[in-house]
Amino acid sequence: MNLFKKSFIYIITFFCLPVLSLTSCSGSGSDSEKADVSSFEFEALSEIKEGRPDIYLILKLIDSSYWQVIIDGARDAAADLDCNLYMSGTSNETDWEGQLVILEQCMERGADAIILSPDDSVKLSPKIEEIYEQGLPMVFIDTAANTEQFDVCYMTDNLLAGQMAAREMLSELELMGISQNEEAYVGIVVGQAASLTINERLAGFYQYWTKNSPDKWHIISDIMNCNGDISTAAGMITKSLEEYPALHGLYGTNNGPSKEIARFVSDNGRTDIAVVGFDYSDEIKSIINSEDYHASTMLQRQYDMSFKGVQTAMKLLEGGKINTKFVDTGVVTVNRRTLGNPEVVSVIEHN
Repeated sequence: MNLFKKSFIYIITFFCLPVLSLTSCSGSGSDSEKADVSSFEFEALSEIKEGRPDIYLILKLIDSSYWQVIIDGARDAAADLDCNLYMSGTSNETDWEGQLVILEQCMERGADAIILSPDDSVKLSPKIEEIYEQGLPMVFIDTAANTEQFDVCYMTDNLLAGQMAAREMLSELELMGISQNEEAYVGIVVGQAASLTINERLAGFYQYWTKNSPDKWHIISDIMNCNGDISTAAGMITKSLEEYPALHGLYGTNNGPSKEIARFVSDNGRTDIAVVGFDYSDEIKSIINSEDYHASTMLQRQYDMSFKGVQTAMKLLEGGKINTKFVDTGVVTVNRRTLGNPEVVSVIEHN
């Protein structure tokens, strides 16, 4: 069975229970709290020429440094290929209804292929299936949806990345001098709970931690869920520190929470808290480069995700076939010890 397929099954059967106890950073997070989805602008990422295929890129978070790298990859691919490329997306990664509107607008505009990173892996699946059944190529990047009705997904093997993150957390805590006989806690901050990507990173982290952590090192049971509003993470971290004075580690499952964790630790001079996150924001870069802090981040190849996404959409439109549903684009671990690694340097150049 494909590793990604195994990870999806693992999430569904094992991780449902922990997710139910997430602590929200931004209120109830109910379905009634929705962003304005009345209209979305489409930006042309390529020169638009009549007669060329129209490919639509739909992002989770259009105003994020992580997603800007994805835009760069798609734009560069479109420049190399004979296609028109349009981009739209939401400003809140929980706004699945916004993406639903965008998908409908893509169909109205006569899209020839769609490259999507779904805000909600479950709720968007019916619309994705409807579009795919009409014969349009459907390519996922960064995040998959809970459906088999798509052509290919370019993403990180997030279960493995979560395991790597747990390994780094254990390493950073040891380097910080935390004794295995000392009580220690690790808190987790997530961007939003409805993403398969985040759930896989959580499951992988728990999986590795359970097998390899000292008996006295614990993960705080209440996961801090920002529900799309990362600005509230600091308040949740402060509360966790009040409840757990022996909190010595913070794990951010994606770019936004990782940035906020790094900012919190830096602003408060918390050199006693190890940080492990994802991606390479200015905030996490700063504490990695400082000898005062202990930090690692899982750096994804999101540029490759979108570049290959556009390439594949064009291949499908030309009648080509894809033999695998999931392609792992990989991650590299970045910390002060790996900054000189040629592979790390190469990936950082696209971030």
